[in-house]
Amino acid sequence: MRLNKLFPAPKSIKKRKRVGRGCSSGHGFTSGRGSKGQNARAGGGVKANFEGGQMPLYRRIPKRGFNNVFKKDYSIVNIEKLNMFNDGDIVSSKELISKGVIKKVVDGIKILAKGSLTKKLTIKANKFSQKAVREIESAGGKIEVV
Repeated sequence: MRLNKLFPAPKSIKKRKRVGRGCSSGHGFTSGRGSKGQNARAGGGVKANFEGGQMPLYRRIPKRGFNNVFKKDYSIVNIEKLNMFNDGDIVSSKELISKGVIKKVVDGIKILAKGSLTKKLTIKANKFSQKAVREIESAGGKIEVV
């Protein structure tokens, strides 16, 4: 195979429409733009969301609620998922991602108490629920707030 012998697949490339090349071409005179109007002018046209002066859709729809820009978004991990680790392991964000427990760490990790923990683990996370702390310590593990 040689680079100078490569060509695109047959019929995969379409010739561009050449406008303004005389009336007999079928695309002459107004070049497919119609006659007069904002879109017929050079540099003319409207924005994608423009509705002809009507109140635009994004302003007609009611805005509800409150978006807190300071909100922290924690990746949630239940302690029942931590049973996949071996006794004595140190569980941190890297280990959780590598085992597929969480996809990514956004603003931190929070450990919740759904299920039960049977392994003795050292868990490093940003937040723990009170019940999760009790469960981890009753199983013989430790917590570390990062």
